[in-house]
Amino acid sequence: MINRSTFDDVMVPNYSPLAIIPVKGKDSRVWDENNNEYIDLAGGIAVSCLGHCHPKLVQRLQNQAETLWHVSNVLTNQPALRLAEKLTELTFADKVYFSNSGAEANEAALKLARRYSFDKFGVEKSQIISFDGSFHGRTLFTVTAGGQAKYSEGFGPLPGDIDHAKFNDLASVEALISDNTCAVIVEPIQGEGGVKSASKDFLQGLRALCDKHNALLIFDEIQTGAGRTGELYAYQNYDVVPDILTTAKGIGGGFPIGAMLTTTEIASSLVVGTHGSTYGGNPLGCSVAEAVVDIISDRQLLDNVKAKHRKFMDGLDRINERHKIFKDIRGAGLLIGCELRDEYKGKAGAILAEALSQGLLILVAGPDVVRLAPSLIIPDEDIEQGLMGIDKAIASFLEKEND
Repeated sequence: MINRSTFDDVMVPNYSPLAIIPVKGKDSRVWDENNNEYIDLAGGIAVSCLGHCHPKLVQRLQNQAETLWHVSNVLTNQPALRLAEKLTELTFADKVYFSNSGAEANEAALKLARRYSFDKFGVEKSQIISFDGSFHGRTLFTVTAGGQAKYSEGFGPLPGDIDHAKFNDLASVEALISDNTCAVIVEPIQGEGGVKSASKDFLQGLRALCDKHNALLIFDEIQTGAGRTGELYAYQNYDVVPDILTTAKGIGGGFPIGAMLTTTEIASSLVVGTHGSTYGGNPLGCSVAEAVVDIISDRQLLDNVKAKHRKFMDGLDRINERHKIFKDIRGAGLLIGCELRDEYKGKAGAILAEALSQGLLILVAGPDVVRLAPSLIIPDEDIEQGLMGIDKAIASFLEKEND
């Protein structure tokens, strides 16, 4: 019989999954192997942007599965071309590179930045600046660019010429940047780093510094993209246009796909043979992602994301008035972080476990922040019921803390 203990028997122990095994999902609900029902406020870590088994995505996947699965990058395919056309029409970008994941999209972005700078300015222009608390993926290059040492410890020697500044601190960037800097990579909202939003002044300042030093500005929108903040991409909230943007997670609605977006001039450095992916841009992924983009680029849906944000924030504020557990509730759209007060530091995982017992799936963003990233079209009644579950979970957590 397959159950949670099977994981310990056969899987590499780099994860520690919860006790349940989801076996079915529909909209913002999932059911486990014992048919217990849960409200999903986690969204597969901001992936299931249209909930589970959205009928238009199911239909698109079924249609494509009966037509063409794979052709390799020796050939192109119509779903990839249609999706690329739509992404360039909806964003600043002229060109698109498809990958299988966010880490691969960021890997491509960092490689492109180095290659472009090499081509245009020479070998010395190689420094990459990232930020403390950032997360950009799990490849050796992206984990080094990420600003959390726990993810790179023990995997050295690491790629060189990568430095980290303080997030939202422009002076710390000014102290590092020079004419040898090829790129600055930043998340508009640090997801894994605690749901911390960049200020408009900070991102605009980064743009100005990059322009001054002929460096590329890379926006990692793996978590903030695909409508998550109430705009198709978060850069559209800031009046700042990056040179390169990476996207994944929600853009596939649950199907693995990522992409790097950039301009014609910068893209020209990735000439034939310089980079590639066997599965990147496959017809199945691109066909599903095209359906996702068609749905989430609707202005009414994006405005509804902002309205649902207010419902969550109002409800979380009421919960906090009762329990006095959060010192900050923050985020944008349907990416929300609730930072625990100092006396509860390190206990976010315990609250997650209590939420599960209340029939609720939530997330953490580090040990001190409870994170929510539900479907962009989660029904209001599921929001209300989910907030009730959070309230009960916190009450149960506090009762145990006070025993």
